[in-house]
Amino acid sequence: MFSIYAPTGQLFNGTLEEMNRVHAISKTRPARRIAEDGDESAAGVMRKKASSTNEDAVRAYLAVLPHDIERGPLYHADQIMQHNVITVMAEHSVARAWRTLHDHRIHQAPVLSDASKIVGIVSERDLLTAINIDSGQIVESLNRRVRDVMTTPVVTASPVTDIRRIASVMLDNGVDGAPITNESGRLVGFVSRSDILRAVVTDPPLSLWR
Repeated sequence: MFSIYAPTGQLFNGTLEEMNRVHAISKTRPARRIAEDGDESAAGVMRKKASSTNEDAVRAYLAVLPHDIERGPLYHADQIMQHNVITVMAEHSVARAWRTLHDHRIHQAPVLSDASKIVGIVSERDLLTAINIDSGQIVESLNRRVRDVMTTPVVTASPVTDIRRIASVMLDNGVDGAPITNESGRLVGFVSRSDILRAVVTDPPLSLWR
């Protein structure tokens, strides 16, 4: 389950499919032409041969897989998320936000309003539009607040959301992390790209088979 939050409050709550349909978050991908029956052009014949070859390869691969192979469970966000989330306030200066990220060695952080409601997410890239860094130190800073440079609206996920769906949203929106919120909209965790990669390589592994 996903939600979308902005400074004005919650804009959406529902499934990934509903979010993509209502808010057009997913990037559209061009459909590939499928060779129709009777398409005997050279290109059509080549496509049919390639399709047949791919199917043969898949069947051969499945045939050698051990039938008793142990598949890892499907992970939910609450199984891999960071519970102690570093946040910044929308009214903080960009310089203060940069120091927060730098001191905690993180690349992004959820942004909260004065009422502790999530209103966005800010990354190092966002902050670098308003500050100049030299050898890890701020040498110049524009008079900007986090709210001026943060990414908003921000997509959040519930703790029981499949992390593969979270990864899809991160890719479609070009962000490196997703805040995790409960039913009341309170921030309860954060899933970063590193958390997902760590889940893929640990034991038991992330299931990619279901």
